[in-house]
Amino acid sequence: MSDDREESLFEAPPMAEQERMVEAILFATADPVSIKELMGRMPHGCEPAEALVHLRKRYEGRGVAVVKVGDAWAIRTAPDLGFLMQKETVETRKLSRAAIETLAIVAYHQPVTRAEIEEIRGVSVSRGTIDQLIELEWIRFGRRKLTPGRPVTFVVTPGFLDHFGLETARDLPGIKELRSAGLLDNRPPPGEPLEEDEDEDDGQAPLFEDEA
Repeated sequence: MSDDREESLFEAPPMAEQERMVEAILFATADPVSIKELMGRMPHGCEPAEALVHLRKRYEGRGVAVVKVGDAWAIRTAPDLGFLMQKETVETRKLSRAAIETLAIVAYHQPVTRAEIEEIRGVSVSRGTIDQLIELEWIRFGRRKLTPGRPVTFVVTPGFLDHFGLETARDLPGIKELRSAGLLDNRPPPGEPLEEDEDEDDGQAPLFEDEA
C-alpha cells in the first residue's frame, strides 16, 4: 500500500494541468523560457514540450499567441493586433548607418567574423559599432572559426529575434531586399583601401520605433 502512495507522489499531473502550469510561467516571465527551464520549474514527470503544443493550439485566433523565439517560448500579443499597443508618445531609437549595416550582415551571414563584415561592407568596422549592438543585446559572440588566428564570430541573439517577432533568423526577409536597399552590396573596387567607420551622429538614421 505504501508503494502505491510513493508512486502517486511522482505521478505527473494531467496534461490539462501541465498546460496551466506552462501558461502561468510564460505569462509571468517577460523573457522567453526554454523547455529545459520549464522542466526545471514543473513537477517531476511533466512534459512541457507536449503541453506547449496543446497550449499553442488553444491560443490560435486569440488576442495573444504562444510563440517560439529561437529555442525558447513566450506569450506575445497577436501580430495582427500589435497596432493596439502603440501609445501616443513614440520614442525613435536611432542607430548609425554602420550599426544598421553591421546588424544586417550578422543576421544574414552568421556566424560571421569582423573581417568578413568589413569585406562585405567595404569599410572597416569600429569597436564602438560592435559594442553598441552587443549592449543592445542584439548580437553576441559566437564560436571561434577554425581558421588561422581562430577569429571570434558574431551571431544574433534571442533578444533580436524576439524584438522583430522572428522564430529563427531564417524568417528574415530575403537578401535581395537588403541588396536593393544598398546594405549588402557595398564592396569597394579591387585594390581600393578600406575606409574608416564613423561613430559620429552624422549619417544616423532611424531604425525602429519603440513604444514608450
